[in-house]
Amino acid sequence: MQWYWFGDIMSVDAKGTLAQQRARNIRYGGRRPGMAGYTLLELLVVMGILAALTAMATPQVMGYFGKAKTQSAQLQIENINTALEMYYVENGSYPSSSAGLKALVEATPEAPRWNGPYLKNAKTLLDPWGRPYQYSVSEQGEYNVYSLGPTGKRTSKPTSATSASRNWSDNG
Repeated sequence: MQWYWFGDIMSVDAKGTLAQQRARNIRYGGRRPGMAGYTLLELLVVMGILAALTAMATPQVMGYFGKAKTQSAQLQIENINTALEMYYVENGSYPSSSAGLKALVEATPEAPRWNGPYLKNAKTLLDPWGRPYQYSVSEQGEYNVYSLGPTGKRTSKPTSATSASRNWSDNG
């Protein structure tokens, strides 16, 4: 064991001079060689960076989910339209507004030539937001299928992204 005297500081050092200790402190960030792990400050800095990255990425990811649901609704409406056309070919008319889209899954008294189901199950009649698709048919044989979308509220006019309609006329 050696005693060192540096100005006003006296130190006992078994591992080298005080200058060597200071050099090690600078080199190893205040840790003794062989000490593993991170300081609390280092962990907080990393967590702050991760939180900032997450905050920046979240709106982008949520936007992708919204677009995916809209595209899914479009595809489901196309499938429902195909099923409605098959129903029309076999029965000569579209399901009534009162029977609704359930007539594509279950037989109704108004369709004696029903040869369905035209859709696999009733779950396909729900939009990606968990609400049933809206359906109406007019006396002239025009129908409209649409989703209420993410808001769940009916607007004055359904958007083309979440609706489809067929207008048929016999021209001879």
